[in-house]
Amino acid sequence: MTAAGRPVRIAVQIQPQHAAYAQIRRAVAKAEEMGVDVIFDWDHFSPLNGDGDGRHFECWSLLAAWAEATERVELGALVTCNSYRNPQLLADMARTVDHISAKGGDGRLVLGLGAGWFQRDYDEYGYPFGTPGSRLDALAEALPLIRRRWGRLNPPPTRPIPVLVGGGGERKTLRIVAEHADIWHSFGTPDVLAHKLGILKDHCRAVGRDPAEIEVSAGVAMAPGRHHEAVSDYVANAERLYAVGARLLTVGRSGPSYDLAPLVDLLQWRDEVNGT
Repeated sequence: MTAAGRPVRIAVQIQPQHAAYAQIRRAVAKAEEMGVDVIFDWDHFSPLNGDGDGRHFECWSLLAAWAEATERVELGALVTCNSYRNPQLLADMARTVDHISAKGGDGRLVLGLGAGWFQRDYDEYGYPFGTPGSRLDALAEALPLIRRRWGRLNPPPTRPIPVLVGGGGERKTLRIVAEHADIWHSFGTPDVLAHKLGILKDHCRAVGRDPAEIEVSAGVAMAPGRHHEAVSDYVANAERLYAVGARLLTVGRSGPSYDLAPLVDLLQWRDEVNGT
């Protein structure tokens, strides 16, 4: 499927920081009610902004709870840190959440993976931090192990679980994306995305893969240079990302308030673009 033929999807990252679980749960329920396509959390052990020692909850425990509490949306981490769990254990965790989410049909889990970067997580929980190169090498080794374990589990996943890889390193990360990912999550401006898409296409050619098989995902933030949030900024930025090939567009929301207002216009824009 080409980017032109792939529908736009809107996601929200419900960041599990600075909130009670009841607040997180209400935000997830509201996002599904509004019509988002995917709800993500993240895989960290403490807040990334605000009070670094503020309230925080663990990624995969939340995903299992969300899988039971929701009915329609896809769910995943943006992204799981490959360093924190044995990859074959992670495959089993993902398969289990996939089944919890199935509700009589296919599961709804997206397995988002990244090499890891937040050193405080590593230091606090006793993981060796290594180097960017060693962490990326470990990610490249983990992905085939995960897929092989899925093939050995009883019961197997309910569907081929989509694998999302996050990151933009041009030599290693995008090669991993070309070899293993169903979805690539990028960071940066539309110009950066356009440049990196060119690099990704080169890697796809090198491994014999059609780049159109990979859904392009990007975070939607305020327009560059803006310091006060306006809903219109999100749609304008989404349009720029869409123009260079992004089809899965994610807004990040932090606790405790989880203001979902930007989703209203983004979801309307999605429906207009998709003709629905």
